[in-house]
Amino acid sequence: MFKLVAIAGKLRGQEFDLSDGENIAGRDSSADLHFQVEGVSKEHFSITVTGDVAYLKDLKSSNGTFVNGKVVKSKTVVNSDKIAIPDVIFQLVEIKEKKTIIKRAVIVDEELEDFLEVDESPDNIAQMPIHFFKYKLMPLLHGFNKEYEWRILIGILLTIFIVVTIALTIFPVLKDSKAILLYETAKRGGTYARIIARQNSRALEERKLDLVDTSFLDKEDGISSYELFDLEGRIVRPMTKLNQYISDTFSIRSKEWASNTSPRSKKTLTRYLDAGQIGIARKITAFNADTGTYDLVGVIAIRFSPRSLAFQATKNSKAYLESLVTSGIVAILFFGMVYFLTIRPFDELKFQIDECLRGKRKELEPTLLFEELNTIVGDINNLLARNRELQKDGTDDFEEMEDDTTYVASLKEFLLGAGGPALVLNSEKNLEAVNNEAEDLTGIRESSSHGQSLLDVAREKGFAATVIELCDKSADNNGTSQQGMYELGGFDYNIFATSLLGKDSFAKGFYVTFVRDE
Repeated sequence: MFKLVAIAGKLRGQEFDLSDGENIAGRDSSADLHFQVEGVSKEHFSITVTGDVAYLKDLKSSNGTFVNGKVVKSKTVVNSDKIAIPDVIFQLVEIKEKKTIIKRAVIVDEELEDFLEVDESPDNIAQMPIHFFKYKLMPLLHGFNKEYEWRILIGILLTIFIVVTIALTIFPVLKDSKAILLYETAKRGGTYARIIARQNSRALEERKLDLVDTSFLDKEDGISSYELFDLEGRIVRPMTKLNQYISDTFSIRSKEWASNTSPRSKKTLTRYLDAGQIGIARKITAFNADTGTYDLVGVIAIRFSPRSLAFQATKNSKAYLESLVTSGIVAILFFGMVYFLTIRPFDELKFQIDECLRGKRKELEPTLLFEELNTIVGDINNLLARNRELQKDGTDDFEEMEDDTTYVASLKEFLLGAGGPALVLNSEKNLEAVNNEAEDLTGIRESSSHGQSLLDVAREKGFAATVIELCDKSADNNGTSQQGMYELGGFDYNIFATSLLGKDSFAKGFYVTFVRDE
């Protein structure tokens, strides 16, 4: 089993597993190993894995594929081989599975499960909500976190927060305004019914509904239709529906409501109807002189289409949209702040760990306050201290890493007497000096490239990858000169990289020369 590990360039730190069979790498979204890097072809190269053998093939890429510094068309690659393409250097890693490793992984998982076991419920009532939140609710989110990235989970939670906030704050306000509108409309309908009863009192007392005058309703604004009918459902007004029987759903519901309630109880029925209408039904009663009570003689059902209702609907929609947009903008800003505030301490921790491993600092000293990381920082510092003890054969002294300035200055002096193309890199492999011959050969200008990474200033990333690899090999071999070959300007050149080590045994600078292969 193999995988590619990016050790330099824009993808540094990323890993790509290789499956059995052909694995195509490139910019195309359908590629098995997909990465968006400028200069990489849509299908740049392929690696075919058969058992414990990996075979690389360049797929006619624009900028070529390099293995250990040499451009190749096809080649069998083995563990630790360096594969360079524009802006990326991969290292092939062979993974040998062992049963003991798998067994240990199972043990670790079991220990993790034990670690996550729910603690006993506390006796203190004040601590019970925290216990429930941590050991009952949060495990659900931890389960989602196993399926989704942390940042995606935060985005989902913020979206839920927005929806719940709007539902609990804005919806009740809008609901109250809608209830007020319905109440005012109901009062208006009741007023019309009282006007009918007052203006037609004699006709109502004589039970002569055919003589009732409702013509004023035809002139009222907002009334889309109305029906005045008797207890049998026969329409008496408007005149256009005279002697017809009710068929409108709201009128039928109003008749049933009036028949099933006493004349003096709940005199008005109010309902929201379709098409943005409000239905108002009112009982029409007449005084019965014989019994001294009011008798139900008819019902009036009115359909309102008030402009205020349409205005309210538009206003509500606008309020919903404004709330969503405003909350969305605030959520995005909040997400950005929470996300970058959270990852910044880890970035600082990673940077300081790298400095410790390179000998530039003794221990981790985070400047950002993150109490939850204190235990981890302490454990890492202990590991670093033990690592130093092992490396120094038990000595406890720590020598601060020397500055590379004086060493680089010495290499620049050597550059003055160079008999051919040569350049100087500092300990970070950033460009410090280039003589004229090397400028003409590589196209790198010292005036515009000083202090920058060789990977960033070199026109050919394969060339930069080759030089960096040779520098690393020299640093790992006590400063011994390392040789490689690369084609420059149409000719093959031998590249020699030599590192200058300091008193702390770290490379302080690199001297790189080029000799044309005759």
